[in-house]
Amino acid sequence: MMTLNEALSWIANLFEVSVEKIQPQTKRDEIEAWDSLGTLTLMARLDEEFNIILSEDKIAELKV
Repeated sequence: MMTLNEALSWIANLFEVSVEKIQPQTKRDEIEAWDSLGTLTLMARLDEEFNIILSEDKIAELKV
């Protein structure tokens, strides 16, 4: 299981931002690369790396 810091680092790496900019309270609209293409990239990576499949509705509810 991934720790909170590992998860935040994973997200920072995915969206190519510094880990200091990613905190549990960070909203997705605060991450420039988390646009429609970023959402598709996130969905694909979650599926590939963790076998997690999220619906578009669940993605819309996400914040880091």
